[in-house]
Amino acid sequence: MGYRTHRRLGQTLLVLVLSVGAVFLMLPFIYMIPTSLKGQVYVFEFPPRFIPSHPTWNNFLSAWRSNNFGRYFLNSVQVALITTVLEIFLSSTVAYAFARFEFPAKNVLYYTLLATLMVPGMMLIIPQFMLAARLKLLNSLAGLILAYTAGGIAFNTFLLRGFFEQLPRELEEAALIDGGTHLTIFFRILLPLSTPALATVGIFTFLGAWDEYVWALTTINEPLKRTLPIAIANFQGTHASDWGLVFAGSLIAIVPVLTVFVLLQRYFVKGLTAGAIKVKG
Repeated sequence: MGYRTHRRLGQTLLVLVLSVGAVFLMLPFIYMIPTSLKGQVYVFEFPPRFIPSHPTWNNFLSAWRSNNFGRYFLNSVQVALITTVLEIFLSSTVAYAFARFEFPAKNVLYYTLLATLMVPGMMLIIPQFMLAARLKLLNSLAGLILAYTAGGIAFNTFLLRGFFEQLPRELEEAALIDGGTHLTIFFRILLPLSTPALATVGIFTFLGAWDEYVWALTTINEPLKRTLPIAIANFQGTHASDWGLVFAGSLIAIVPVLTVFVLLQRYFVKGLTAGAIKVKG
């Protein structure tokens, strides 16, 4: 067999393996969707039916109304959206400074910032808690937002700096000659050209803020200020035997994540590839 035949067989085998893996990864979701549309009587029927004979939306309505689930959902939406906006703005401005300006100890500051990525998050719980207590940010959504935003700046600065380094400086020089300022360059030239990288940062930040559990559990005591991960844990404990209701609540929690990824996924791979380059010190 020739080279082309071997290459086609290799590609076919790769596609087959990836397809099988994708099916296994999708099985929990394939099971969750029909189960969430079943009444409790039909959840344990044997053999199980992937297409419910009597589908109902009552599980979704009951999940939304029970245990303040709707309030927790809105709290998570608020925290995730504000965190994403703040993260994109702060990390992009810091990355722009490191990519385009020269100032004393620039490299020392940059690599010190990157060194924080090697610190395990669990080691920061106690100092973060003490700091939040001094700033009176415990038991508040603002405390969650600030913690999530600060926690992502190092990685996102690294990602965006790599992207900014690829953009031609001639565009900025032309803008400066025409009387533009660095703010004009940043907001009107660099940010519009950096959409793939910004979308990647947005996806990572939104997912991180939406799914975070430990810090929210540690700092939030008031029930009405809890976020969705805590609600899901409590929800499963309260309705552990009602799997239709539990799966309906889980699917409600997944919808915003899928929506964000579907809307921004065309930029995702491009943004990751653009940021994963060696940055000159």
